[in-house]
Amino acid sequence: MANTLTGLIPTMYNALNVVSRELVGFIPAVTQDMTYERAAVGQTVKSPVAPAATATDIAPAVTAPNDGDQVIGSIDMVISKSRRVPIRWNGEEKKGVDNNGAQFNVIFRDQMAQAMRTLTNEIEADLAALHLKASRAYGTVGTTPFATNTKEVSQVRKILVDNGSPTGDLQLVLDTDAGANLRTLYGISTDKDWSKVPVGEVGVLATPHGMSIRESGQILMPAAGSAAGATTNAAGYAKGATVITLASAGTGAILSGDIITFAGDSNMYVVASGDADVSNGGTITLAAPGLREAIGTAAANITVVSASPRSMGFARSAIALATRAPALPDQGDSAADSFMLTDPVSGLSFEVRMYNQYRQVQYEVSMAWGCQMIKPEHCALLLG
Repeated sequence: MANTLTGLIPTMYNALNVVSRELVGFIPAVTQDMTYERAAVGQTVKSPVAPAATATDIAPAVTAPNDGDQVIGSIDMVISKSRRVPIRWNGEEKKGVDNNGAQFNVIFRDQMAQAMRTLTNEIEADLAALHLKASRAYGTVGTTPFATNTKEVSQVRKILVDNGSPTGDLQLVLDTDAGANLRTLYGISTDKDWSKVPVGEVGVLATPHGMSIRESGQILMPAAGSAAGATTNAAGYAKGATVITLASAGTGAILSGDIITFAGDSNMYVVASGDADVSNGGTITLAAPGLREAIGTAAANITVVSASPRSMGFARSAIALATRAPALPDQGDSAADSFMLTDPVSGLSFEVRMYNQYRQVQYEVSMAWGCQMIKPEHCALLLG
């Protein structure tokens, strides 16, 4: 077998082209930050977040007002995973498969494709799991979007713009059922060479109402909480309130990530913090920006929306994906060779390393990453 990876690079790129055509929608749609070399796995890096501003009346005076101080918040970003996929061959195995022709390169190509597919899908699933931190939702449970028109896009966009989201780079990542309806509605052809498309436009099926729509094979449908007969207390809550106190009524629980509605309010809210046994009261916290309509000083019935696929619409800046090569000691390790292999479709860069062992060679495809919802207000769910 070769002593370096140089001779195998064409084979690896051949494999990469296979993986590039997987249904990956979130990775090219979010903000990618590949500069987290300073962060170890499990270490928190804080990203500052400026609070909402407050306006005051202008009152002429000898000196300027003594105000303007703000409490600057932050969002935590963690490199949460460092993952690898190993591939190992010994000399006898390679000799055996090559006896009837050059089969090693074919098999190795497919092994590389599966390694990159595994890591890419895991990253895609981690991004899809951020649905728990969205602001609100739209859609009808049990009804797949885009059966006859694109009104769902308009409604998801409305949630985002009502929350103050920037509109210059809006994304919508669908499950394949909704994607199939959209393809039928638009007559979309998939005969396109995505390798010749800029990364930010990869996989875009259509752009109705200024939203770039992609598909993902990792859209989740989490189980809904079991709460029944739950109500708020009678304190009353203003528009924008996020912490809601429950009356001791009903059965079951409201879980973090549940989608709920309040009687008299058609908005569907995502629960940022739940796990509340409604029979014992307690509180739940809604994702920012909180209530769109005030709740009066009477108990309001709470309904938990049934489980449904959670496609996600968001401003690109709302979600961040941080990636880097897994860390090495300053002295290096026993790898005989290594290089970075960049996927021209998703933009992800994998590290490929080769370790010479006793009469065998182990190849390793790896990446470290973390993802975070930077701005919940700028993300909404589309149910189906």
